[in-house]
Amino acid sequence: MHWKARLTLFAAALWWGSLSVIGFMAVPLLFRNASSARVAGQLAGKLFEAQTWLGLVCGIVVLMGARDEDGTATLGWARGAVGFVLAGMLCALLQQFAVAPHIVARENLPFWHGFGTVLYGVQWVCAGVLLWKVSGDFQPAALTPPGSSSPTSASASPSSPSRRA
Repeated sequence: MHWKARLTLFAAALWWGSLSVIGFMAVPLLFRNASSARVAGQLAGKLFEAQTWLGLVCGIVVLMGARDEDGTATLGWARGAVGFVLAGMLCALLQQFAVAPHIVARENLPFWHGFGTVLYGVQWVCAGVLLWKVSGDFQPAALTPPGSSSPTSASASPSSPSRRA
């Protein structure tokens, strides 16, 4: 697998994995164990802000990988994954710059928390679909039987001219 494809797969996995860990483990643990809900909320806000920037960086890395061999951007890349990248990045931006300021100002908390949760969930689904699509063609070399005639193993063979380090 080409280094650019590996980096793209790594960025997609990091994005989805970090969303999963922060949203389903770290923040619930904060609210269960912090000295007060206010402290937990402040710490959760910092985690969500960091997640926004990480998600945007991962999305940019993935978009840089969404190019043909000649460098031309393509919307059909990875079976339409570009749309999921853009939607996930938009959710992250909306959460950070549209929702978070209302939560910090403590304005209509049930609505803004609910809306933020929906945006986070949509971003998580987009990152998950992205990871699924990007990893669809991935087959580790160790699992590819020698002399296999599958298209994936043919492109990964040492004699293939398209293989790059």
